[in-house]
Amino acid sequence: MSAWSETSQVQPKAVDLDLEGDTLREECGVFGIYGHPDAAAITALGLHALQHRGQEAAGIVSFDGHVFHLERRLGLVGDGFSDRAVIERLEGLQAIGHVRYSTTGETILRNVQPLFAELDGGGFAVAHNGNLTNGLTLRRNLIRDGAICQSTTDTEVIVHLVARSRERRVIDRFIEAIKQIEGAFSLVAMTNKKLIGARDPLGIRPLVLGELDGRYILASETCALDIIGARFVRDIENGEVVVISDEGIESYRFAPEQPARPCVFEYIYFARPDSIVNGRSVYDVRKNMGRELAFESPADADVVIPVPDSGVPAALGFAHSSGLPYELGIIRNHYVGRTFIQPTQSVRELGVRMKHSANRAAVEGKRIVLVDDSLVRGTTSVKIVRMMREAGAKEVHFRIASPPITFPDFYGIDTPERDKLLAATHNLEEMRQYIGADSLAFLSVEGLYRSMGEVSRNADQPQFTDHCFTGDYPTALTDLSIATPRRMSLLAEAD
Repeated sequence: MSAWSETSQVQPKAVDLDLEGDTLREECGVFGIYGHPDAAAITALGLHALQHRGQEAAGIVSFDGHVFHLERRLGLVGDGFSDRAVIERLEGLQAIGHVRYSTTGETILRNVQPLFAELDGGGFAVAHNGNLTNGLTLRRNLIRDGAICQSTTDTEVIVHLVARSRERRVIDRFIEAIKQIEGAFSLVAMTNKKLIGARDPLGIRPLVLGELDGRYILASETCALDIIGARFVRDIENGEVVVISDEGIESYRFAPEQPARPCVFEYIYFARPDSIVNGRSVYDVRKNMGRELAFESPADADVVIPVPDSGVPAALGFAHSSGLPYELGIIRNHYVGRTFIQPTQSVRELGVRMKHSANRAAVEGKRIVLVDDSLVRGTTSVKIVRMMREAGAKEVHFRIASPPITFPDFYGIDTPERDKLLAATHNLEEMRQYIGADSLAFLSVEGLYRSMGEVSRNADQPQFTDHCFTGDYPTALTDLSIATPRRMSLLAEAD
C-alpha cells in the first residue's frame, strides 16, 4: 500500500463577462509523464499549454516511490502552480495533471482532477477529458450497491469500477472498468509503477504520445509537447490503452477495431491552432474553412474582420480566397476577466465592450465581413454587430466558419439545450434579423468536410463526430432516460 498527501487551496473564481453562455465551452486537458526527475514541473508546463481547454481548475498528482502527492486548485494553472514551493511538494519521477472546465459536477474543489484513491494493491489517480453518457446510470448503480461517492463528477465512476474489478493485474482491472463506460473519453491514469493512457472506441477526444529525454509523455494536444521541447511520437488510437513503465511501453486494445470518428469541434474551436490533431494542422484546417466559406457565401464588401480570437484563421482564409483585405477591426482585451473578479451589475451589462473594442480606423465607412468560428445563442453576435455599426461600418455581413449548431452535445462540450440554440429555433432570415446583420451565412456540412481534406461526408459511416450539426450521435446516450442535460449535474449532486 502507498501513502498519500494532499494540499488544496481555493482561488478566487474569475467571471467571464462577455459571453453569457454564447460560446462553446472547452472541455478539459490531460497530461502525464513517467520517469523524469522534473516530472511535476514539466506537468505544470504542459498544463499551461493546455489552459485553453479548461480555466476553472487545475490539479497535479505525483508519486515519489512511496507517497502520492496531490495539489489541486480552483483557478488557472498560473494561479496555483507558479509557486516553487508547490512544485517542490510534488516529489517523484512520475506525475499526471488536469485542467478542467466542468460539464458534469459543480465547480468545487472536491471535483477538481486528477482524482485519487487508495485501492487494493496501491494508489490510483486518474484524469479525464470528455464526458460519459452513461455516467449517471453507472453512478446510481454503484451507490445502490454501497459505493460512497466523494465528488459529483462522472470521472469518479471510473475509480469505483477499477476498485471493484476482481482481475489480478491493474491493467486488466482498468480495461475491465473502461469497457463499461460509454461516451467520449481520453484518460491518463497513474499507479505505483505505471502511467496509463486510454482513448474511447471512436477516438472522439484526442490523446497523443510524446517523448522527452527518453521518457514517455501523454497529452491532450501536441502543443503541450512543443512547450517542453518533447518529440511527438504518435496519436493514441481509438479503442487503445497504452501502459508506460520501467519495462517500456505496451499497447492493448479494449474495443474492436473500427474507423475513428474524432470530434470535429477540436478543429473548429477547441484545439490550439498550433496543434496537430489526428495528423491535421488545426491552423490549416481553420484557414481552409474560411476559404470554403468565401467560396460558398461570398460578400460584396471592402474588408474582412475576424471575431477574435477563434475567428482569426478562418478570416485569413476568407480574405485570401475572396481577395479582400484583412484587418483587425476588433481588439480583444485578454485581462478583463482576471481584473473584475466580482463585477457589479452595471459593469456586467457592458458585456462585450469589456473584452472587445472596435478599431474605428479599420471599420468606419466600410462594408465589412465579420468572420466567427461558430454561433450558439447569438447574444454575443448581436453585441458585436451593434459595436461595428456604432464604429461607423456601412454594412455588416456575418459569416460563420461552421454549420448551424442545431443539436446539443453530450461528449464534453458545454452546449445549451436545444431550445436555447439559435439555429435550432430560427431559420436563416430570422437569425439574420436577430443579430442585426445585413447578411448571414454558415459553412455547409459538405464544405466543412472539404476543409478537412475529405471529398464529402460519408452518410453511412461519417468520418467525424459531427452530431451538433447533423444530430448523428455516434454512441448510446443512456443517461438521457434519467435526465435532461440541464438537470444531469443536479441529479448527480442529489445522488
